Parts: sequence; structure tokens; C-alpha cells
Amino acid sequence: MVLSSNRVEDLSTHACSEEGFELPISNHDVPPLEVHRVCLPPHKTTLEKLRQRLLEVFFPDDPLHKFKNQTCLMKLYLGLQFFFPVFEWGPQYNLKLLRPDIISGLTIASLAIPQGISYAKLANLPPIVGLYSSFVPPLIYSVLGSSRHLAVGPVSIASLVMGTMLSEVVSYTEQPILYLQLAFTATLFAGVFQASLGFFRLGFIIDFLSKATLVGFMAGAAVIVSLQQLKGLLGMVHFTSKMQIVPVLSSVFQHKDEWSWQTIVMGMCFLAFLLTTRQISTRNPKFFWLSAASPLASVVLSTLVVACLKSKAHGIQTIGHLPKGLNPPSMNMLYLSGPYLPLAIKTGIVSGILALTEGIAVGRTFAALKNYQVDGNKEMMAIGLMNMAGSCSSCYVTTGSFSRSAVNYNAGAQTVVSNIIMATAVLITLLFLMPLFYYTPIVILAAIIITAVIGLIDYQAALRLWKVDKLDFLACLCSFFGVLFISVPLGLAIAVGVSVFKILLHVTRPNTGVLGNIPGTQVYQNMNRYRTAVRIPSFLILAIEAPIYFANSTYLQERILRWIREEEERIEANQETAIKCVIIDMTAVSSIDSSGIDTICELRKTLDKRSLKLVLANPGGNVMEKLHESNALEGFGLNGIYLTVSEAVADISSLWKTETELPI
Repeated sequence: MVLSSNRVEDLSTHACSEEGFELPISNHDVPPLEVHRVCLPPHKTTLEKLRQRLLEVFFPDDPLHKFKNQTCLMKLYLGLQFFFPVFEWGPQYNLKLLRPDIISGLTIASLAIPQGISYAKLANLPPIVGLYSSFVPPLIYSVLGSSRHLAVGPVSIASLVMGTMLSEVVSYTEQPILYLQLAFTATLFAGVFQASLGFFRLGFIIDFLSKATLVGFMAGAAVIVSLQQLKGLLGMVHFTSKMQIVPVLSSVFQHKDEWSWQTIVMGMCFLAFLLTTRQISTRNPKFFWLSAASPLASVVLSTLVVACLKSKAHGIQTIGHLPKGLNPPSMNMLYLSGPYLPLAIKTGIVSGILALTEGIAVGRTFAALKNYQVDGNKEMMAIGLMNMAGSCSSCYVTTGSFSRSAVNYNAGAQTVVSNIIMATAVLITLLFLMPLFYYTPIVILAAIIITAVIGLIDYQAALRLWKVDKLDFLACLCSFFGVLFISVPLGLAIAVGVSVFKILLHVTRPNTGVLGNIPGTQVYQNMNRYRTAVRIPSFLILAIEAPIYFANSTYLQERILRWIREEEERIEANQETAIKCVIIDMTAVSSIDSSGIDTICELRKTLDKRSLKLVLANPGGNVMEKLHESNALEGFGLNGIYLTVSEAVADISSLWKTETELPI
């Protein structure tokens, strides 16, 4: 607070004007304290306000800033770079970057080929579809994607969700053609939904899948996926199509007579090998190639073993014939009308959201490690368009895989060209190497899936949630147990519901607290947090830490009146000075609506009847503007609004002191 001996102003000169609302300064015989003006924001028309708000909501990153002050030709080139990032990195590409990209591309191909086959089985699709999905989508992404390290292809979570949701209605064994049609159609709608989110810049929708929700969902899905692989790991023929833990375990023990000891021995040996190499790579990133190469090595080795012992290995089921050749067109297989169309749309949206969440999270993770920016909305469009193209070329839902992207990053990938190299390796496999997979045992695919999804169980993240936020931990548990005991989609819906409930809880029940002065400063902080903070006699200073909306206005009014009652009871018990003034610190109140304004006015009237003065401190520009336009400021008088709490306390105390010194 600055003392001023020459600042004595006439009250009549202070009024709401176009420049702003000026807080009046009382004219006393003693030198008054200089109290800063609480101004209104600059005047804007309704159209200008709407434009600014829309820009803040949909264009917070100002994506068109590069186009300012550019020639038409340069704007055209920048537009190509904006929609096709290949024009941004392509001109600077050279042979120095090609070598690490080739190495990383071949490395992730060694992982993508067996994983593609395995994840297709997880989605109850023909294994060849997994390879198709590892060829076309990476090529599309290499042109449209902005992440340098994202390795594109099928992923376990999207495969699980698609397989679960479709198989609940359509049997993939009894109606394989219809099932395949619905899978391609779901992929199309997933792509349309993803691209639409990016185009209309609605990416904030996927933020409802919070970190806590995903931790529980992925852990539950990993357990279910692993248990589902017991069919292949035990060599069983009959198995439940349900995804809940109880039916799966029941099915395992009801068909014990189908267990094959040859399959179990082979499966356990290769599962131990895969888990060991994964553990070594996790502990020592220099050996990342071990976990990357082990799935393909397992496929090759197990195929050789079965091929050599085919006369003695009748109990081991194999993949069988896989057709050679490029992706056949599948546009004619899209199911765009009929009774199952809603199922395809629902499956596409759910799997699309999960795929989008994983892909963007992975892309941003590795972008942060290399200090470059990934545009979330452009990524949505890239992933969406590649899924739309994939649905017309015999592919199912794909996105960025964390395991393959981690291998890609550790292998030294420099650009998205590594995806092109991987797709080229898959192309060679499709054209020439498909007969080699004839004797590949299904048990090895089960082992590869278990090894891949086991990394989704992040118990350390769950422990952190417990320590930091119990409500987040509850959302995590709801998601986990919902997936295990109800179903994958409903488990996810329950978790999202808990997350939305948490948001509503924070909005409808915002934090409030009593502030005290830190001795020797003009700082006021929450007294529960700072034990050294002291109360100011005759004042009750409260802080509201949220916008004031219709959803919380009634609660805030009741809570403030309760604070006042509790403070009066404490004062009476300790025989201290009675409250004369209630100051509300509105620093954290970013906005207010008409219900909030009515609440403030009603609260002021209620306190006036109790001879208590209500003062607002540091209202934001948006809040101040609405209070002014609603004429609510008139009721606060000359000393009702201040820039800071310290100014309010000092000026009102000075007023009281002056009033007591005036002769009667």
C-alpha cells in the first residue's frame, strides 16, 4: 500500500465510464491511502466477444499465425504444409536421416508383423487382416501425421473393444462375412469420427477419458485379454465368447479335457522367453532390440519346431493358409444399411475414441522427449483419414502403438519415414513370405499378446493416484472392476461416468476458505494451509476458488453464511471483536453468470440486514463487466470493491478510524 499526501479526490468525479469502473476514494481530513482503480475491460461489441470466445475455445494455439503477412504463394505453400506435414519435413530430408530410419523401420517391422497377426486374432478377425492393417495405414500417416516417432498399426485395446462389441451380437464363427463387414464399417465410422473431431477442433471431448480412467481401463483390459489367451495357451477348441472374468475362468476349467500338454509346454517356454527379453529391455534401454526382435524370433523358431515335428505335434493348432498379395479393396463390403448398422457405428465410435486417445498420448510423449510439437487436431485428422482409407482396403482400426513407438524411438528414428520402411517390409511379407506362416502355432500368438498387454498394467500409476487423489483412484477402480466383471464398453462407460461426476462435484461444490494475513506482509492466504496467518479483527476474509455459476451459486451462498455463523460463534466464545465486514477474494473467480450475480446481490442484502458490510476484492475483467452491466455494482456503494484484499482491509480500517475520530 502506498501512502499519498496529495491524492484527495472528489467523490463526484468517480463513476462507471467507458474507460472502466473507478473505485472511489473517500475524502478525509487525514491523508488517504491510495487505492487502485478496479477497471472494466475495454468495451467490445457482442460480436467481438463471441469471436474472441470462439477463438479461445477452438483455436487456443492460433494455428494460422504463420499465415500472417505472407504472400499468396507462400500462404499456399504453408497451407500444404499445414494439411500435409510431409511438405514440411520432406524438402530437408537427406541420406543422413535415411540410415537411422531404415534401421528403426526394419526393427519395428519385426515387431509389427507378429503383433499384427496376433491383434487380428484378438479382434476375432482373420490373421491376414492384421498384416493388411500394418501396410496401408502407416503409408497414409507418413503423409498426414506430425509425429516423427509414432509407429502406426493395430493395437491391443482397440482390437479387444472391437472384438468384444461385435462378437456380443454377431458370431464370427457362424457369420464370418457379416462380422468382417461390420469390422470394416466400424473402422470407417471410427475414422469419420476421429477426422471430424480434428476438423472441427473438438479434441477436448476425448479429455473426458482421464488418466485415472485409462489406467484402470487398460489394466482391466490387459487382465481380460491375458485370460482370453488361455484358449490358445492351453490348446483349447471350445471357449466362451464372453469377456468377463467369471465366464472366462469357468470356461477354462469346464473344458480341462481339451488341454494339450504339447501346447502348454511350448506356450510356457516362449512366454518365459518373451517376458525375459522384455524385462531386460525395460531395465536397460540399450538392449531395446531384444524385446523388439523376440516376437519375430519366437514366430520363426516355433514355426520351424512345428514344421519339423508336424507328425508328432498334432495337438498344436496352427494358423494355416494365409493368402498372398496386396490388400484387396473392401469398399464393397461396407455395411451401410441394415439392422446391424447401429452396432457398427457404436463400435466405431468407442474403438475410435480409445485409439485416438492412445495415439495422441503416445505421439505427445515422444515429442516431449525430442522437444518438438505435435498438433493434436492434425493428429486426429491424420488418424481418422488413415482409418477411413483403411476401411476401404481390408484394414481395421489402427493408431499409434506405445510398444512399437518406444522401439521406434529407441532404434533412433528421425522421421516418419520409418513407417514407410516398416510398410515396405510388410509389403514384401504379403507378396512373398505368407506361405511361411502356415505352420505358425496359435499358441505363440497368445504368448505375444500376453507379453504386449501385460505392460498395460501400471500398478505404480494406481499407487500414485491413491496418494494424490482418492477420487481419481476410485475412478480407476471403477474402470478396472467394471471391465473385469461387467463388460469392456460398460466398464469404460462407468469410469467416464465417475470422471464426469468428479467434474460436476468440483463445479457444484467449489473450494472456499478463510484467509488470514501473513505477518509482516500484505499477503493473505488460507489459514488452514498457513498456520502463521492471523485473522484481522472485525474482518472475515473468504476466498472462492471457482467460477460462480447457476450450478454452485446456492451452495456458495449457504457456505458463506455458514462461514459467517461459525466465525461469530468463535468470536463469541473467545470474546473477540465482532465482525463488521466480510471480504470475498474473487481472484480465482474467472467468470460469473446471472445466477451468480443474483447470489452476490442477495448475499449483500442479507448481510446489510445484519449490519455487515460485503466487499469484493480483485474481481476479474469478465466478472467486473457483468456486475457493471447488471447494475449490481451500484449496491456496493463507495467502498464495496477493491483491487486487493490488503487495500480493502487498509482502506476500510482507515474509514472506521476516521468515523470514530469525528466529533459527535
